[in-house]
Amino acid sequence: MADKHRINFEPVDIEMEVGEDEYILDAAFRQGIHLMHGCREGRCSACKSFVLDGDIQMENYSTFACNESEVDEGMVLLCRSTAYSDCTIELLNFDEDELLGGVPIQDVRTQVTGIESMTKDIVSLRLQPVEPAAYEFRPGQYADLKIPGTEEHRSFSMATTQSTPGHIEFLIKKYPGGKFAGLLDDAISVGDEISLTGPYGSFTLKEGHVLPIVLIGGGAGMAPVLSLLRHMSETGNTRSVHFYYGARTPADLFYVDEILRLGEGLTDFTFVACLSESMVPEPAGSIVVEEGNVTDVVSRREPDIGRTEVYLCGPPPMVDAALALLEATGTPSDQIFYDKFTSPAFE
Repeated sequence: MADKHRINFEPVDIEMEVGEDEYILDAAFRQGIHLMHGCREGRCSACKSFVLDGDIQMENYSTFACNESEVDEGMVLLCRSTAYSDCTIELLNFDEDELLGGVPIQDVRTQVTGIESMTKDIVSLRLQPVEPAAYEFRPGQYADLKIPGTEEHRSFSMATTQSTPGHIEFLIKKYPGGKFAGLLDDAISVGDEISLTGPYGSFTLKEGHVLPIVLIGGGAGMAPVLSLLRHMSETGNTRSVHFYYGARTPADLFYVDEILRLGEGLTDFTFVACLSESMVPEPAGSIVVEEGNVTDVVSRREPDIGRTEVYLCGPPPMVDAALALLEATGTPSDQIFYDKFTSPAFE
C-alpha cells in the first residue's frame, strides 16, 4: 500500500489525505473537495498552485501551463503533482462556494439511446444512466467517457441539465484519428453500454452574480454553453445574455431554433451567429448573422465587455483569441470562465 501524507490548503484551511500513488487533484475529488481545474492533463494551468512547504513532484505537464521559472519559484499543477511528504499548498484560484459543495464524482454505467449528426463533423450522443439510474452534475461541467474495449477515456461536456437526470447529451466534434469520435460512424450503436465518470470542470454559472453575461462558443464548445442557456431558461434567470457562436458557414450552425426559443424566456437575450467563411442575409425577426471570426464580432458589438461576466468554450485558437481580447479590454480575470480543448482527452 502506498504511503499516505497530509495536504493543508491555504488560505482556505482545508486538510486532506493523499497517497503517493495518486495525483493531488484526484485525491481531492475522491474526498469531495472540488479544487479549481480544467483539462486535468497538465495543459491548461487552471489548477496551478504554490507549494509553501513539502516534497511535491510533477510529471507529464506542458511548460506552457507551468514554465521553468514558475516551477523554480514553487508553482505546481495539482493535476500532475504527487506528494511525497506532508505539504502546505497555497491555492491561487478557488471558489469557496464549490470547494466543499461540489457534486461528488460518480461512476455511471450508461446505455446509448441516440446518435445524430448535427453538422458534417458534430454528432449528438445521447445516453441514459443505467446504474445508478440518474447522473448528477452542474450545467457547464464535463465527464470522462470510456472508449469501449479499452482502458482509455475521452472528456466531453454535457449539453443537458438536471431537469432530465435520466437523459444526458454530449455534442462531439469528429476529428481525423479521434479514438472516440471515430467510433460514432459505425462502431457505437443504440443499445451499447458506455461507462461515464464525472462530473468535472468549473465552467458553471456563478449563482448570485448580477453582471450581464456574454457567452462565446465555437464547434463542440456549443455543449456547455447550451447547458448554461438551458439552465438559465429553466430557472427563470433575469440576467442579460448575449450569445456569440462562431462557425465557418451556415451549414455549421445547429440548434438555432431551440436557442432562439430558450432566449424568448430570458429578460434580454441576443444570439449572434458569426460566420468566418461566408455571409448570408439575416432572416428577418430571427437570427442575427455577422461576418467574421467570433472574437472580431464580439469586439465590434460589446464595447463594454469589461463590465460583463464572460463564459467561453471552443477550440484553442478561438479561446486564445478571446482571452487576448478580454485582456486588451481590461476585463477582470474573475469575470472570465472558460473551457479549452487542449489535448486528446477532448477528442
